[in-house]
Amino acid sequence: MNLSRILVLFSLLLLSPALLAIAKPIPKAPELAANSFILMDYASGRILAQKNPDMPIEPASITKLMTAYLVAKSLADGDIALSDEVTISEKAWRMKGSKMFIEVGKKVSVQDLIKGMIIQSGNDATVALAEHVAGSEDAFTEYMNHQAKQLGMANTNFRNSTGWPDKEHYSSARDIALLSQAVIRDFPDTYRYYSEKEYTFNDIRQFNRNRLLWRDESVDGIKTGHTEAAGYCLASSAEKDDMRLISVVLGTKSDKARTQQSQTLLNYGFRFYETHLLYQQGEVLKNARVWYGDQEEVPLGVQNKIFLTIARGRYKDLDASLEIDSNISAPLAVGQELGQLNIKLDGETLISEPLVAMQAVNDGGIVQKVIDRIKLIFN
Repeated sequence: MNLSRILVLFSLLLLSPALLAIAKPIPKAPELAANSFILMDYASGRILAQKNPDMPIEPASITKLMTAYLVAKSLADGDIALSDEVTISEKAWRMKGSKMFIEVGKKVSVQDLIKGMIIQSGNDATVALAEHVAGSEDAFTEYMNHQAKQLGMANTNFRNSTGWPDKEHYSSARDIALLSQAVIRDFPDTYRYYSEKEYTFNDIRQFNRNRLLWRDESVDGIKTGHTEAAGYCLASSAEKDDMRLISVVLGTKSDKARTQQSQTLLNYGFRFYETHLLYQQGEVLKNARVWYGDQEEVPLGVQNKIFLTIARGRYKDLDASLEIDSNISAPLAVGQELGQLNIKLDGETLISEPLVAMQAVNDGGIVQKVIDRIKLIFN
């Protein structure tokens, strides 16, 4: 049955002096000397700046973000443990490039290997972990590509666990931002390693290559990458005033350039935007009339947290409205869509989210149906 909509306006905001600042225009996003880049708000997913965000490019050691994600997933699933002792294969030991300097035939704990992979960017540690999780690096790579699809990484194809150069090994700035978001969201216990500035193994002290960790206290990750073909790359994340940003800068000419340009992107986002949690998951926004049920009202709400990223100073200008189905009739199931939440700014719809029943409503029986039928006739 087609149901008409009843527009119900309600107050969204409680103003405070901090929110009464005069809105200022947002300047154009900075131009960066990079092959591609993206700046994304972690909570809302809004893209604040971009250049060639979907262009395939070699991700180099940023690839290790996916390896670390899958290692963390295996830990969470109970398939491996931090205390597992991994026997180092000859393949892992022979890996070139950045190293943790593990020795063939020796046993190293999963926890030490994770630190060697994330902090030292060790290719040897990365291959050892891939083999421990999946039996071989080739099998692990299949796992990586499967997970990439699950995360919506549409322009990614992995050929190895480390980011070792391969023409068929590529990703994009947008995909790396999505992966970074998943790393932070899904496995916070593992994410803490990305903020560690150094790690010593076998008396060899090595430093995290993410220079932003020393320059900006708000930065707590995430991963660098460099090959001759890829250039200097950096995925970074920072948090200020309950707002977290993720920047991905790919294909710069130097370590200094990737650091400075990532800082420029982060500064731009924090200076001109703000992110707000508008509604909690399961928050009740309205009680709606129900006909023919064992109760007269049903609470309506949203199924997920709703975040919104807007220009600084515009929070007070948001307009919210509920469109609720008329003649809502029992029975109703939890999660059944019964309307729409709309958030607008200057007449533009920024968010349109389903309103759903927060609890079930059973059939009211014959007597209740007769009573409600009479009420509806007179209404």
